[in-house]
Amino acid sequence: MSDEWTLGIIGGSGLYAIDGIEDARWQTVETPWGSPSDEIMFGRIGDVELRFLPRHARGHHIPPSEVNARANIDALKRSGCSDIVAISSIGSLREELPPGTFVVVDQFIDRTAARSSSFFGSGLVAHVSMAEPVCPRLSTLAAAAIDVAGGTAAIGATYLAMEGPQFSTRAESHLYRQWGADVIGMTAMPEAKLAREAELPYALIGMVTDYDCWRDEAAFVEVAEIVTQMSANGAVARRMIAALIASLPAVREASPLDTVLDNAIITPAHARDVALARKLDAVAGRVLHR
Repeated sequence: MSDEWTLGIIGGSGLYAIDGIEDARWQTVETPWGSPSDEIMFGRIGDVELRFLPRHARGHHIPPSEVNARANIDALKRSGCSDIVAISSIGSLREELPPGTFVVVDQFIDRTAARSSSFFGSGLVAHVSMAEPVCPRLSTLAAAAIDVAGGTAAIGATYLAMEGPQFSTRAESHLYRQWGADVIGMTAMPEAKLAREAELPYALIGMVTDYDCWRDEAAFVEVAEIVTQMSANGAVARRMIAALIASLPAVREASPLDTVLDNAIITPAHARDVALARKLDAVAGRVLHR
């Protein structure tokens, strides 16, 4: 494996561009899972190769439930990414995480229901561990970069992934707080699961836009207010990306997450579905073709 960084950035609501990217060019990347959300911007900042994908497409016209996360992750893998930093707007379920806070997520509760959540399936079965669902190395570097960018970073939080596109009912918001969730969003799942299956170390930076609706004395969530906060958050996020890239070690040391499929595929070679194996050429080719 290469000892160089190729950083994939998945931009969520409020982050549709990256400042300072050199040799930028949008390229179409085809996948066997359908079309990704958009073309991928190839470029670099300094010596670090970048691949930028707007999760909702330029113009924000893809709703959360229709984001093709399998195609997005596959396309980033095909584009040579070694690691992924995902950025996502979120609601807060905790008083101490006010709008404007950047949250380095370390756990998830997945409540999505209408999305394809695995690259594997009938004919080629695999089970990857999600006990620790994010990359600690990337998360630590990202937290430090938020501080450098002038943002307020909260390190460690549980993200409740809901289906959407509607916001929570007040009863749901209270329930999620009782479950121990700290923030809520609509896009990090199954994205994080798919990144793990693709052997791509993944970190999620959540940008708080609102308090969801659990505060009984407060007004319910309004899109206009969220958009205003997204704009402010996006400016910090762009500076954070630059600071993160500047902080990356010159040499990318191997991560245990680079090889999670070594012991995850349970279907023996002679029993594997050939068509599915072909679709997994980018995601699992390292182990399927050895």
